[in-house]
Amino acid sequence: MFMPSLPSLPLRAGRVHEAFGPGAAGFAAIAASMAEGPVLWIREAWRPEILNPVGLAPVLDPGRVLLARPADQADALGVAEEALKDGAVPLVVLEVTRALDLREGRRLQLAAGAGRATGLCLIPEGMGSNAAETRWQCTPSFDAQDSTRQLWRLIKNKSGTTGAWHVRWDPQAHRVAVVSPVRE
Repeated sequence: MFMPSLPSLPLRAGRVHEAFGPGAAGFAAIAASMAEGPVLWIREAWRPEILNPVGLAPVLDPGRVLLARPADQADALGVAEEALKDGAVPLVVLEVTRALDLREGRRLQLAAGAGRATGLCLIPEGMGSNAAETRWQCTPSFDAQDSTRQLWRLIKNKSGTTGAWHVRWDPQAHRVAVVSPVRE
């Protein structure tokens, strides 16, 4: 699905991207809905929260989500690297809990390039990797009539310009719609 007003979506294949903020998981679900085929979602097993794919149903078919729960971030990076390199899944979502160093980020980029898969790291704020193709800040944008409204800021883009968009999920069209910001 191509959206001319969001030039960096869908996310570029063969590269690894980053998203952070309270709306990052929603951004990942929407990115996954744009991918063809299954999606691998990696979250460390020690984390108390568990992703429930059924909760993604308004945006993404839960049957397309494969969950991996490796023991720690080192194992998670290994799983992500192998999945990206293999290319069997078009999108790998990796939730990280500490900053990736340049070596780790570069290994993921090389693996994504080799497998022509897309990687999306959900990162803590301020912990981005220099190797990332794009970095998105995703935050809710209050609207009394629409709980799906978000503000997505593209704050890093190696292949183009940056910008900010108010978006909402359109369930009837099953796509993201760009909306005008709320007036003061």
